[in-house]
Amino acid sequence: MNSTTLFKLCRTGYVALVMLLGAWFIRQGLTGEYSMLFSLLWLVPLLLPLKGIITGKPYTFAWASFILCLYMLHALTLVYVTETDTLFAVVESLLIASLLVGFPFYARIRGRELGLGLKKKKS
Repeated sequence: MNSTTLFKLCRTGYVALVMLLGAWFIRQGLTGEYSMLFSLLWLVPLLLPLKGIITGKPYTFAWASFILCLYMLHALTLVYVTETDTLFAVVESLLIASLLVGFPFYARIRGRELGLGLKKKKS
């Protein structure tokens, strides 16, 4: 798979995740299950890598996986404890799992295309 296709898939998945979680947490804030401030604070870490992911910077894709781990914990916890929102939790888990695989692969492939990486120490 080339980097352009992987970039489009990862970017589409990320935007879908932002919209899905944005709708979820805002709905939680509006219904009063959480305060609106708490709901919006849940979205802040997810929005930090937005610019780099939209523009396709490999370094951003590499460190954004760490942020996705927080949301994976949320999804897996929700799968375990919820009785009413199981479908949402499973969709969130699958989407994040695919991004946790796709982001590092894109970072690696695109980084090699651009000649980025750790420099070898001269002896």
